[in-house]
Amino acid sequence: MKRLIVGIGGVTNGGKSTLSQSLHQLIPSSCIITQDSYFKDDSVVPVDSNGFKQYDTINALHMDKMMTTVDSWRTDPDSFLRQRGRNVERSPKDAGISVLLVEGFLIFNYRPLIDLFDKRYFLEIPYDVCKRRRSSRVYNPPDPPGFFDGYVWPMYLKNRREMEGITSEITFLDGQKPKEELLAAVYEDVCQEIDRLRGEATA
Repeated sequence: MKRLIVGIGGVTNGGKSTLSQSLHQLIPSSCIITQDSYFKDDSVVPVDSNGFKQYDTINALHMDKMMTTVDSWRTDPDSFLRQRGRNVERSPKDAGISVLLVEGFLIFNYRPLIDLFDKRYFLEIPYDVCKRRRSSRVYNPPDPPGFFDGYVWPMYLKNRREMEGITSEITFLDGQKPKEELLAAVYEDVCQEIDRLRGEATA
């Protein structure tokens, strides 16, 4: 069984979840692990000097638990799916290949995880688009006044600089493009990698 791990990262409200879910629907044997599922309890997330909760840091996440989940999939992808009530379905396109989609805003800022990715995609959108999209969403807890300009965007820029210092093997995607266009491009790229892996398996 060949394994393919795809990382889908990017700025907040850049379209990570939409792309991941759409890709998952096109690849029946795939599975999604979402970084947002590993946030620590709000009570232990520290507050900065401006009174803003510091959610956008690796320390706000249970990365050890996330890595345990990823390693469980790597050990036996089919068993991983069955344990989560998923039937193992494979199309002729992905027969013999298991695909893991890892989605999150800081997945490329954690070196143990970065090293596992076969493909890396990063969705980016400009400041004004990001702020508009963020303001239209409802968060629990809700964003306090000034949170985007005072914390979210500055932390995005900081984390992005850090990411670019860790790895250069990332495909950047314009999150303003139609979601169908983004999906088609990434799906084609992933399918080419699946074909390459299948070729290795039959060689």
